[in-house]
Amino acid sequence: MKKKQKIVTFKMDEDLYDIITAMPNRSEFIRSAITSALGTICPLCNGKGILTHNQKNHWDDIADEHRITRCQKCNELFIQCSLAE
Repeated sequence: MKKKQKIVTFKMDEDLYDIITAMPNRSEFIRSAITSALGTICPLCNGKGILTHNQKNHWDDIADEHRITRCQKCNELFIQCSLAE
């Protein structure tokens, strides 16, 4: 049985609106973009961009033995265990 679909609306600026409305299958594009973005949300802040006080305390414990490093292959930042060196 197919799940009942729901409609969600949101605001966007006029330039983005012009781009989206010109797409032949904008609903599929938006669903795909949202699904993709959900897979890349920070597991600590859940995409808020800010840690709570308690999350920061936990992060500080982790940061004592880890560091933020830039990958030499892809140039992205990642967390590396300092103990593994």
